Amino acid sequence: MSAYPRPIQQYGALCFRNTPRGPRVLLITTRETRRWMIPKGWPISGLKPRKVAEREAWEEAGVIGKAHKKPFGEFVYDKVMQDGSGARPVVAVFLLEVRRCRKRFPEMEERESAWLAPFEAARRIEEPDLERLLLKFGRMVERAELC
Repeated sequence: MSAYPRPIQQYGALCFRNTPRGPRVLLITTRETRRWMIPKGWPISGLKPRKVAEREAWEEAGVIGKAHKKPFGEFVYDKVMQDGSGARPVVAVFLLEVRRCRKRFPEMEERESAWLAPFEAARRIEEPDLERLLLKFGRMVERAELC
C-alpha cells in the first residue's frame, strides 16, 4: 500500500503579468518547507474552481486578477497533512493575469514572493509536473500565443 493512498483536489493560480522585460510569473514560498510554489488551496464550498484560484492568489500573494475559465494543466505533489498522514494533491492550475498587486494581504508575513521569467521560475520548482507547466507557459508566451 502506498504511503499516499488517495489523490485529493486543489486549485492553483499561475499568476503572470507583462513587463518591459517580457512576461513574468509569480512564485511564492510555502509556509512550512519554504519551497517555491504557485498560490494554491483546497476547494471552497460555493466557489467555482477558478474563483478558488483567484482567492488563493489574493490571500497568499496579494495579487488581484481574473483567472481563465478552463485549467491550463495540472500537477501532483506530495504533502504531509497536519495529522502526519500523507496526501497527494492534484492541483488544477488556472492562468491568472494579474491586474493589481497589494502591499498588504492575509499571508504577507508568512511567505516570500518573486516575479521571474517563466524559464527561471521553472528552475526553482521542485515538482516536475509544475516545472513542465511553467516551461509550457514560457514556450507559449515566446510564440506570442498568450499575453
